[in-house]
Amino acid sequence: MSTPDEDRPVRQLRLVVEAEDYEAAVAFYRDVLGLPEQAAFSGDDGARVAILDAGRATLEIANPAQKKMIDDVEVGRQVAPKIRVAFEVDDARGTTERLVSAGASEVAPPTVTPWESLNSRLDAPADLHITVFQELRTLEEREALDGFGTDA
Repeated sequence: MSTPDEDRPVRQLRLVVEAEDYEAAVAFYRDVLGLPEQAAFSGDDGARVAILDAGRATLEIANPAQKKMIDDVEVGRQVAPKIRVAFEVDDARGTTERLVSAGASEVAPPTVTPWESLNSRLDAPADLHITVFQELRTLEEREALDGFGTDA
């Protein structure tokens, strides 16, 4: 009998980000946001990398109309680049305050979305545009909302 992981061709999604200020970026994402360090490596010529555990990963693919709608709902205007990194947290307001205190720039404060999450937008170290979100309903409750479902 196979385990669920044996049936999955992809084991992990890893987002690799180049940070000009490596120390500041690691401190922000590891120490302030709270992503545990899974591994760290160094090499010749000062090469360094820290692999931070962000929990479960998903790849969210949106068409241009959806991207525009999300920006409008969360920020009120178009701000996100092609890639935006989103972190699910237990307390979006508190996390947003901590991240801003640590140097992130708040683009939009925590806002309740039509899909029942509390989302804030920030410009963060390593030139990342990020969303911090807190689910306000269970997955089962959200599945009953209009427009929530799968293409399958």
